[in-house]
Amino acid sequence: MECPFCGHPESRVMDSRPGPGGIRRRRECLACGRRFSTMERVELENVMVVKKDGRREPFSREKVLAGVRKACEKRPIPTGALEELVERVEREVYALGKAEVPTSYIGDLVMEELRGLDRIAYIRFASVYRAFADVDELERELEALKAGWPRPEVPPGQLVLLPEVRQRTFVTGRSARPLQEPRLIRKRKSR
Repeated sequence: MECPFCGHPESRVMDSRPGPGGIRRRRECLACGRRFSTMERVELENVMVVKKDGRREPFSREKVLAGVRKACEKRPIPTGALEELVERVEREVYALGKAEVPTSYIGDLVMEELRGLDRIAYIRFASVYRAFADVDELERELEALKAGWPRPEVPPGQLVLLPEVRQRTFVTGRSARPLQEPRLIRKRKSR
C-alpha cells in the first residue's frame, strides 16, 4: 500500500479489524514511519440504476451519501450514522441480485432509513425526492409522519415497492436496541 505522506510503495500492517463497511487496517510506512488507516471493501458487481427518464448509470454509493448528507445538513446526526445508513441501503440494493434497479426503489429505501433516523431529514429528502406539487401534499406527508408508519394512499397505477416495514434498530457497541422517539429536553427553572 502506497504511503499517502511520502509515496513510498511499501507499508506494514500494524492492526487489522473487521468493521461495518469492510476491514480496517492500521498501517505504518516503511520509509517515513508515519501511520495511516485503510479500509478494505469487497468489490461487488455493479448494479445499473434506471432513472425516471430511462437513462441508466452505475449505482453510486457516493451519490446516495451526498443526498443523505444534504438532507441531514445542520441536524444532530453523527457522520458514522449516515455511513451506516448508506451501507444498509447499498446492501439491500445488491441483495436484490438484479442487474438493474429503479431510482424509485433506492429513494424509497433511503426514505425508510431516514424516517427511523431523523424526521426532519426525512421530510427534507422526501420534499426533493417526491417533488411535492403543493403544500397540501407536503401537509399529508407530515400528518402521516406524525401518525406513524401508515403512509399516504398510493396513487392509482403506482406499485408499492416496500409493503413490509422492518423494525429499525440502532446499534451501539455490542448491543442493539429499537429506535426510540427523541425526548424533548426541558430547561429547569432557576430558583
